[in-house]
Amino acid sequence: MTGSLWTSAEIAKATGGQAVGADFEVMGLSIDTRSIDNGDLFIALAGVRDGHEFIEQALAKGAAGSLASRAVAGSALLVPDVLVGLEQMGIAARNRASAALRGAITGSVGKTSLTQAVSKGLAMAGRSHASIKSYNNHIGVPLTLARMPRDTERAVFEIGMNHAGEIDPLTRMVRPHAVCVSTVGPVHIENFPDGEAGVARAKAEIFAGLEPGGTAVLNADDRWFDLLAAEAQAAGAKIVRFGTNVACEARLTDIQPVAGGALVHAVIHGKSVSFPILQSGAHWGHNSLAALMMMQALGVDLDMGIAALGAFEPLDGRGAEREVGLVKGGSFTLIDESYNANPLSMKAVLRSLGERKAVGRKIVALTDMLELGEVGPRLHAEIAGAVAAAGIDQVYCSGPLMKSLWDTLPPTQRGGYAMTAVELAPEVASAVEAGDVVMVKGSNGSKASVIAAALAALDRGERG
Repeated sequence: MTGSLWTSAEIAKATGGQAVGADFEVMGLSIDTRSIDNGDLFIALAGVRDGHEFIEQALAKGAAGSLASRAVAGSALLVPDVLVGLEQMGIAARNRASAALRGAITGSVGKTSLTQAVSKGLAMAGRSHASIKSYNNHIGVPLTLARMPRDTERAVFEIGMNHAGEIDPLTRMVRPHAVCVSTVGPVHIENFPDGEAGVARAKAEIFAGLEPGGTAVLNADDRWFDLLAAEAQAAGAKIVRFGTNVACEARLTDIQPVAGGALVHAVIHGKSVSFPILQSGAHWGHNSLAALMMMQALGVDLDMGIAALGAFEPLDGRGAEREVGLVKGGSFTLIDESYNANPLSMKAVLRSLGERKAVGRKIVALTDMLELGEVGPRLHAEIAGAVAAAGIDQVYCSGPLMKSLWDTLPPTQRGGYAMTAVELAPEVASAVEAGDVVMVKGSNGSKASVIAAALAALDRGERG
């Protein structure tokens, strides 16, 4: 059983649970029968539906056993509360991989991409572990911890929130040696009566779990830097700054768009460096330096970190680009930013699009940015300034909030408006021409991905 992730005896010891049925070993953990692998432990969490209803299906698909809170079919570990049992497994996995250096990343913008960029460097340096997708909440963090192999040398975890008090227990679970707050912005502010200040304090909760003498990687250009730095210092952290300020340990001097990405110029610990990345967004100047400083804090040297960044491709829905061939001839460039959006990220990608060279037009298709509360209409209308500064040729909008932007735009920039992304998608798809650069951006809940999918489907290769 030495090659297993967990044995049933180890799970019982970690959770204090009662083992029923035959002893077993598991190679992975699953909370979803749709993605279960042979030898997984199925964790019967309560959700929209009770996970216990799916245990027999999980066993039929190859699960070795389950973590459950009542008598079930097959081998199982019975615990009073399945989520608490998962948390206990996560803590036990952290403790048994005692030599692992752990990092944790949060921020209002780009934390998933930043986490995955750091994980690329950790993987190059040795046995590593990382969050997948956006597993950053009260389920995703303990699940990621519990999936950590016992021989892990380095690991990085994404930690998110949409209310105060959510990051604190998660960072205490991870107990990171290095943390990063990438940015603070008007995200989830409908849940914070004091707006961004409340968001900043919630992000600062990440320092609560920092190991003594740990490192806090902070954005010196962020308006909330002083608040974050004070909280980090109070937690005993060593502060490492990235940004454009001359005092930064990692100072960005320039980022230039080039074919296939960008070229970053920086001064890192007094040494001038230039390196290519596969990301085209201007915000990746800061992100790259944050990633390098996190990698360094977790024992990855600068040269290896730069090599990792140079190989890190944009994630789906987070800036991935493709050339889409048109049946009528020629092609256009699709920039898919459809996974999520907030005012900070929206302005950043518009600025990046404005800096690009295009043979044809620069077009954006924008859907609602969600969870902004009563200031949502105003924040949408204010995007008009970024649109104008970027020199966007045509703007397509969908959603009741984006109507505020639409009403603010001059007639010459208005491409089209619809109440939903489903209604807008064919209008955008019929408008694109060869040489255009088309960016799709919006919150996941406002279905921006529907527009991106409609544009990708224009590809003559997909039409055969």
